[in-house]
Amino acid sequence: MTSNRPYLIRALYEWLADNHQTPYLLVNAEYDDVQIPLDYVEDGRIVLNVSMTAVRDLNMDNEAISFNARFSGQPMQVYIPSAAVLGIYSRENGQGMLFPDEEASTGDNGDEPPPPKPSPIKKKKSARPALKVVK
Repeated sequence: MTSNRPYLIRALYEWLADNHQTPYLLVNAEYDDVQIPLDYVEDGRIVLNVSMTAVRDLNMDNEAISFNARFSGQPMQVYIPSAAVLGIYSRENGQGMLFPDEEASTGDNGDEPPPPKPSPIKKKKSARPALKVVK
């Protein structure tokens, strides 16, 4: 199956916009093919305001997010592969979602790893419930 990340990003973006919140993207600035303003990168990450008033020509598809924006007055075309997005959240209240590293969740051949086997359920000896008085 394809990654659900681009679908979740679009859904959360719409949800935040509908609730008059400012959507912020947390991006892995060291991911391949990321085109961002490097002057604003901290610890290999960048936070970008992607509200309708901050960007132009916003395009979110299954491959990437792209838009035009100004940074210190300089126009720039921004390109972010969907897998480079680490999270999307509201500036006002922090609600949103952080995503796990996609590379860590795939196997060597690109396929999803098999789900872990459930551990056997161990039954405890049934004991009478007890209450303790705590002072």
